[in-house]
Amino acid sequence: MDPSERAVQIAELLEELYPEAECELDYRTPWELLVATMLSAQSTDVRVNQVTPALFERWPGPAELAAADAGDVEDVIRSVGFYRQKARNLQATARQLMADHDGEVPMELDALTALPGVGRKTAKVVLGEAFGIPAGVTVDTHVQRLSRRLGLADHRDAEKVADGLEDLLPRDAWIEFSLRLILHGRRVCHARSPKCDQCGLEPVCPKVGL
Repeated sequence: MDPSERAVQIAELLEELYPEAECELDYRTPWELLVATMLSAQSTDVRVNQVTPALFERWPGPAELAAADAGDVEDVIRSVGFYRQKARNLQATARQLMADHDGEVPMELDALTALPGVGRKTAKVVLGEAFGIPAGVTVDTHVQRLSRRLGLADHRDAEKVADGLEDLLPRDAWIEFSLRLILHGRRVCHARSPKCDQCGLEPVCPKVGL
């Protein structure tokens, strides 16, 4: 089957399987989503969701976080891992938002990736989830792994995987495709013991690597 045809079929099946798919990070504003996504690197959404309520209660916006004591921020986010670097990036981003964007999260990919500690993956999550802007396919470990297993991509570099998926899928499918494939990777298509007998994608899956 042609990769583009398979990609469209997979997107349609994922829509049937996960019609209400949404980001599993808890947030109320674009700022909170930006912070939570930055914290989620090398961590889990569950762990981040345990940390952010206290973080946002104490420093609800970029102005408050920019002025916070660095050690206090580190203490609050300590359990997410790499907390010192993340605290530095969060505060540097908060200061840059205050200086360059009036404290608002920008709605442009280049402006977001210019913020300290914000890569293209984080920027795509924020633009897609908070603003409904399909800036690209978000590729985390689940999307990268499943894209290979499903025969849609064969790269180790996440950006190359993203570029390939964006070529295969219509732009209006980018946001939901990532969310749904992440859920499928967490619930069904596990790395070592995929539940192929319970998989709604089984009819179109070439099972690369299995």
